[in-house]
Amino acid sequence: MNRSTRHLLVGVAGALFAATALVAQTPTQKREAHETQRDINQQKRIEQGEKSGQLTPKEAGRLERQEGRIDRAEAKADANGHVSKKEAAHINRMQNRESRRIHRQKHDAQTTK
Repeated sequence: MNRSTRHLLVGVAGALFAATALVAQTPTQKREAHETQRDINQQKRIEQGEKSGQLTPKEAGRLERQEGRIDRAEAKADANGHVSKKEAAHINRMQNRESRRIHRQKHDAQTTK
């Protein structure tokens, strides 16, 4: 094998390795971006409910505390540098429950005085 062929093979192998690493990281990054955007959206929904009077201060505080619990669960799951599918599913369930709570609280009969 001559020198140029060897360099070509090393280059191709390096490119394949880099592409594999990039593909392997993509789902996690997408999931993290989705979770972050979801946190932002839910926070906006709570703030909008407070401003419009659909949420009482007590309801808003309760929803904020639950958002904090979800944030801590996300940080704990990411502490080792990798969020497993099981951890991601648990966080997703927490987010789904919180979204339903926000909707219920905003649409109940209670309003600020």
